Amino acid sequence: MIPSQTPTEIPPDVLAELKEAKQTLEHHGLADRLTELVGAPITASIKLLPGVAETAIHTAIDKSLQAALSVALRTIGEQTEDGQPKLLTHKFLAGLSGAAGGAFGMATVALELPVSTVLILRSIADIARSQGEDLTDVKTRLACLEVFAIDGGSDQSEIDDDTEIGYFAVRAALSKQVADASKYVLKHGVSDTAGPPLVKLLGMISKRFGVVVSEKVGAQAIPVIGALGGALINSYFIDHYQDLARAHFTVRRLEREYTQGVIKAAYQQIKI
Repeated sequence: MIPSQTPTEIPPDVLAELKEAKQTLEHHGLADRLTELVGAPITASIKLLPGVAETAIHTAIDKSLQAALSVALRTIGEQTEDGQPKLLTHKFLAGLSGAAGGAFGMATVALELPVSTVLILRSIADIARSQGEDLTDVKTRLACLEVFAIDGGSDQSEIDDDTEIGYFAVRAALSKQVADASKYVLKHGVSDTAGPPLVKLLGMISKRFGVVVSEKVGAQAIPVIGALGGALINSYFIDHYQDLARAHFTVRRLEREYTQGVIKAAYQQIKI
């Protein structure tokens, strides 16, 4: 329930919830977890990938985000049968697709990544719904896609924003594109996913999603990783975005309760 008046002071339990969200949104990178898993720096593994792999990865990312956009606009507003998040189911299925990537390497990236990305998106949508989001709203569906642009600990300084860095900078950078894309969809319908506003939005998300995908592919490309390792890497991959989604939609829920200005100011004052 939204308070009748916007509170100027946030209760300690809400601040604790916001602090936990900030810890995830600013310091929850995938690379460190993968480095621990494979026993070698992921950045080094990425550099060892052949030149042709970069083109394959970018093609797979574009295909994956196009698939995710189509799902976001057409089906994620549908309620699950019991209304409960299917997080473990999505994680299990993502692990299966990752097993194929680990067993057959780069040859499966173009097939495996779109499957994993759509599974992650459905998981993000379930989390959004559980936090009170209205998935019949186009802007909310596109907010699910925003999660792929939150990398939770990678260098955020590339965002084109002179006044702030971090999570809120990502949202600020995407806000106009999300608004324009929403207007386009409302005017032209969900069947046209190639409209300029949608292409621009996916382009911005792709740059940041690509960093995390490269880390994942670099880990899976290690010769000894195998199918079991590939499944575990994909489980980490979906865990990463499930955690970011929980934090992202927690912040959005608190913004609905206390206004964005109040929550943003409190967020920026929290030391982690």
